[in-house]
Amino acid sequence: MSSAPETPFDDGEVLDSLTIGRRIRQLRLDRGFTLDTMGSAMGRAASQISVIENGKRELKLGELQRLAKILEVSMDDLLSVEAPSRRAALEIALERAQRGPLYASLNLPALPIRKSLSDEAIETVLALHDELQRLHGERAATPEEARRANTELRHEMRKRNNHFPELEATAKTLLAAVGHTGGPLSQRVASDLASHLGFSLHYVADLPASTRSVTDLANGRIYLPLGQVNGSDPRSTLLQALASHALGLGQPKDYAEFLRQRVATNYLAGALLVPEASAVEFLQQAKQRRELSVEDLRDAFAVSYETAAHRFTNLATEHLGIPVHFLKSDESGTLVKAYENDNVLFPTDVLGAVEGQTVCRFWSARRVFEVDDRFSPYHQYTDKPVGTYWCTSRIQPGSRGNFSISVGTPFAHVKWFRGRDTTNRFVSTCPDPACCRQPPAGLATRWENNALPSPRVNSSLLAAMPTGGFTGVDTTEVYEFLDGHAPR
Repeated sequence: MSSAPETPFDDGEVLDSLTIGRRIRQLRLDRGFTLDTMGSAMGRAASQISVIENGKRELKLGELQRLAKILEVSMDDLLSVEAPSRRAALEIALERAQRGPLYASLNLPALPIRKSLSDEAIETVLALHDELQRLHGERAATPEEARRANTELRHEMRKRNNHFPELEATAKTLLAAVGHTGGPLSQRVASDLASHLGFSLHYVADLPASTRSVTDLANGRIYLPLGQVNGSDPRSTLLQALASHALGLGQPKDYAEFLRQRVATNYLAGALLVPEASAVEFLQQAKQRRELSVEDLRDAFAVSYETAAHRFTNLATEHLGIPVHFLKSDESGTLVKAYENDNVLFPTDVLGAVEGQTVCRFWSARRVFEVDDRFSPYHQYTDKPVGTYWCTSRIQPGSRGNFSISVGTPFAHVKWFRGRDTTNRFVSTCPDPACCRQPPAGLATRWENNALPSPRVNSSLLAAMPTGGFTGVDTTEVYEFLDGHAPR
């Protein structure tokens, strides 16, 4: 069990009324004065002396001088930063903890500090408070929780081959309820699905900036952005909102649950846009022809390339027996999303997280940005430390710039894919730093003492987690929005 410090002050902390009050109480008791005696000497009521001793009122200089005279101590003794006793140090620490924002957020009743409250009990409460404070600070100030949660979730998805039969079944039930038998899911059918689940759709221009949609459960309304956001599919935004309701998801209690909810809603939305039965039939026929293509899956179901790539990873291993990997990265090579069950080695940090890591310069996810033809898919073989992989990549624009979407598979399975005849081939020895992270010797010799770049600071270094909560949603803004749009 941890114990409270001998003094409740950290180095450099200013003296506060709580410590002064406890020192006055100790000095009064040492001299055998009652509250009434002190009150009479000060010209104050006994209750006012009690308020001072409890640190609930700041004292003026004249009052401090008078108290020092009554208690027969110097001003230095009266204003000492050290608690007058071990017990006083514990009481000060406990009082300060109860006045802090963390204790207030727990909605617990105040713990009265009485003589009957043992030192051991106070130490236990302080130890629990300190641990909560540590965990709260760690989660609020560092990306560790997010990285661990992402890593654990990616391992779970790998064990299941990124296939969730319970979500596929839910999608099948919902589509049958609105009479959708196959083919692309139109905006009208998506709206019918909203009506089936008891919601009306409202397109607004003032949707809170921190949200993609807002669902009003009290009035059965879903608010969506007016106009299409660059690179997004309006059906996906609606279906993700409906998926949250259909799956009975509530407010996540932590970041790990938030991530799982997001994966579930995105998966269900994808399963509604690209139904399993018809998609598997389509892919099996393409495999028989040795013409598997993410582009064909995209065109057959009228979805974005990213949605088609995700659905391919959902179905390829489970129904086609093909191990795959998926990655999304920006133009700088920073990984945004990644998944694999084919043993390809993604760059990782010490916690095993891949998000925010840099992709090798010789992988297709980076090479595709060097290609002038942005209309055709880019195919490439890459010889990696764990074997040769074939990958197909395409650039997809978004509201935050261009991203490459890539799907790959080991060499043994490339025979099923269109684009296997590509002559593009590169060698990657990453994570060896000599592969692409260290400049060639000639360039290093010429420029290492003659270059002074101004780096663009990664925003994740400054804001590891969204301000106000791990979801990043401005709750006040959302509530004000709902209040303004609710039917009267």
